[in-house]
Amino acid sequence: MLDEEIVALYHRRDESAITATEEKYHPYLMKIARNILTLREDCEESVNDTYLAAWNSMPPHKPSVLSTYLGKLTRRIAITRYRRNNRKKRQASQYELSLNELSEVADFSDSPETAAEAAELAGLLNTFVRALSEEERAVFIGRYYFLDPLREVADYCGMSESKAKSMLYRIRLRLKEYLEQEGFFV
Repeated sequence: MLDEEIVALYHRRDESAITATEEKYHPYLMKIARNILTLREDCEESVNDTYLAAWNSMPPHKPSVLSTYLGKLTRRIAITRYRRNNRKKRQASQYELSLNELSEVADFSDSPETAAEAAELAGLLNTFVRALSEEERAVFIGRYYFLDPLREVADYCGMSESKAKSMLYRIRLRLKEYLEQEGFFV
């Protein structure tokens, strides 16, 4: 079924929209959740919560790229679950590893001083990412947005793991320099 047809089902409040979404996107959404969470049960719950969030948000939203919209919902839900699960205990996941890699660039903690500062930082990150070459952008987004393991990022970008690792290192250095020029310091 085409994405437009699935979105139309949501807008008609037809419950078959959820079934169609699950049939088409379940593996993709599970992959996103698995990169953040470690327990399969948590991943399943996050994906199920994604279906509910999609149901509750369409209408009014009418996403033009359904996979991106659902992926974003899943990512937010999984990160919220990760934070809730790990308030007291530390557990390595792709989410934690990615945050550790980026911690040398800027403070991406849960509590920025102000919402305005967080919004400004998000805008600067978007500007920086748009200025990257297509290859650099694919590597950066794969690692730090989709939280894919380095090996996987290298594979789908058609490069060695060491090349992807060094590319990410150079990008992080440039990002740090860019953020410092814009007034954000580590």
